[in-house]
Amino acid sequence: MIVLAPGGRFHSHSGFIPHDQLIGALDGASIKASNGSRYDVTRPSLSDRVVLMPRGAQVIYPKDLSAILMAADIYQGARVLEAGVGSGALSMALLRAGADVVGYEIRPDFASRAAANVADFIGADAHYEIRLNDIYEGIDERDLDRVLLDLPEPWRVVPHAQAALRPGGILLSYLPTINQVATLHEALNHSSFGIAETFEVLWRTWHIDGASVRPDHRMVAHTGFITHARLLHDTSPS
Repeated sequence: MIVLAPGGRFHSHSGFIPHDQLIGALDGASIKASNGSRYDVTRPSLSDRVVLMPRGAQVIYPKDLSAILMAADIYQGARVLEAGVGSGALSMALLRAGADVVGYEIRPDFASRAAANVADFIGADAHYEIRLNDIYEGIDERDLDRVLLDLPEPWRVVPHAQAALRPGGILLSYLPTINQVATLHEALNHSSFGIAETFEVLWRTWHIDGASVRPDHRMVAHTGFITHARLLHDTSPS
């Protein structure tokens, strides 16, 4: 992934390509390098950006980002609070899906990196704001549609999310270990959240070459557990 500049060159073991050959070329063009090798040239996708962008904190990878968007039911105009913005990968996916996002982050360096990555990909966006807030201390916003957490002790946020979400809103947490997930479920069981579910995504590609068709020997297996729950509202007569 490179940024093109007039007069620049892209160098590799297969020779070099002047940037001027790429500037103005069609997306998907096939370009010949100086030694005769050919490159297929495309604009980076969101998935490419997430994997290759500068980072301070570890990012949530594309296979989990797509599942999070579905499990959290992200839609155009959804009011989303994201806590633990890291390097901005989830923020980028949420904004691409049309959500209005407020991010809480306690580390200024992570907040700065996330803001820079989002601005580089999307540009200045009035639907995105990062605040140096500690979500363990509380949530300022009210009537949120979604609260998404990528932090080590999400059970401490359950009472705050319960007060901040609208009825039917979704709380979603991304965690690396099943012990953390069990503690989160215990907190959810003693709250107004219900319909809780935890799952993980395993990503396996296939080798397909003529009659040779088989799973690839390597796969992206466990990266994190996704837990989501709905805020329920008791309307039965007392």
